[in-house]
Amino acid sequence: MRTQVAIIGGGPSGLLLGQLLYKKGIDAVILERKTRDYVLGRIRAGVLEQGLVHLLEEAGVADRLHAEGHEHDGTVIVHDQTSFRVDFRKQTGTPVVVYGQTEVTRDLYDAREAANLPTVFEVENVKIHDAKGNSPYLTYQVNGTPKRLECEFIAGCDGFHGVSRRTIPDDVRQEYEKVYPFGWLGILSQTPPVADELIYANSDRGFALCSMRNDHLSRYYVQCPITDTVEDWSDDRFWEELKRRLPSEIAQQIITGPSIEKSIAPLRSFVTEPMRWGNLFLCGDAAHIVPPTGAKGLNTAASDVHYLYHALTEFYHTGSREGIDSYSQKALDRVWKAERFSWWFSSLMHRSPDQTPFDRKMQAAELAFLAQSDAQKQVFAQNYVGLPY
Repeated sequence: MRTQVAIIGGGPSGLLLGQLLYKKGIDAVILERKTRDYVLGRIRAGVLEQGLVHLLEEAGVADRLHAEGHEHDGTVIVHDQTSFRVDFRKQTGTPVVVYGQTEVTRDLYDAREAANLPTVFEVENVKIHDAKGNSPYLTYQVNGTPKRLECEFIAGCDGFHGVSRRTIPDDVRQEYEKVYPFGWLGILSQTPPVADELIYANSDRGFALCSMRNDHLSRYYVQCPITDTVEDWSDDRFWEELKRRLPSEIAQQIITGPSIEKSIAPLRSFVTEPMRWGNLFLCGDAAHIVPPTGAKGLNTAASDVHYLYHALTEFYHTGSREGIDSYSQKALDRVWKAERFSWWFSSLMHRSPDQTPFDRKMQAAELAFLAQSDAQKQVFAQNYVGLPY
């Protein structure tokens, strides 16, 4: 089999890239190691920057997002028993949109299937060959049968554990990482959300987040030791702990119910450089991971897709390699800014085991400054709603 662009990974970044290329008449084949149902079963955050919304519009898959998504004009930040609001529209003129990542992925799969575009599921043993040469290709297996996909470019959208990043030689690849000494315990419940906007809480007991998927589906999180397991947390224990980390007027309004999904996610900041090696390009989690505090994971993957999509379109339509040659630097410039915001916001809102009394005083002073300063609120809002591409 032959194609122009081989995309490894059938998550939202690979699907979005494939759909955008299709709209420009560029052929792409997607290889995914799991089934469609498995991919759609992964529960992820759903706060979308306007840049991602515009890409979904350009890809022709935004109708359901506009019908069912919720625009959020701000967010609430809690410190102990006090709270304040950051008004995104006042500070930037721009909202964010709450629409589940699972729904984004579903819309992209539906569009790909409607256009009869090639997606190969349950692939195994993917290997990248001749990425630095003139004739790159992939080998892989489906049900034990060897396959080969010849191409001109390879987009590695296969996540942190995928083959793409590891294909770049160790003496070329440089990695930067910070592992946080706590995790997020999250539950999904079929209950109405406690508020119309997200609530981020810093309490003496640790971080908490109240978020939503829609009017009848809520997502809540509490910071927990990284050594905890889901079995350590009954639903009753979770709801009790969540309420203890929120002001009483908010806690009293929470409607509880049985969890329909519960998981613990570790937090890390990670970046690999470069994001291009010959004809291989890294996108999304294959190249970088952010802690979820700032809702930047999917959105930073989308900015990678933006740069790569435009670079490949420019090459196929004009023959220019300028976008291809500058892809890694452009993507990394924005990645590091997203990493900075996610690291700062995570450091501000969580209680770390090694925090000193001085560190906690600094957190309180930083939160007070954010509450009182319009200039600081504007900086926060600019980062939260998304920096320009």
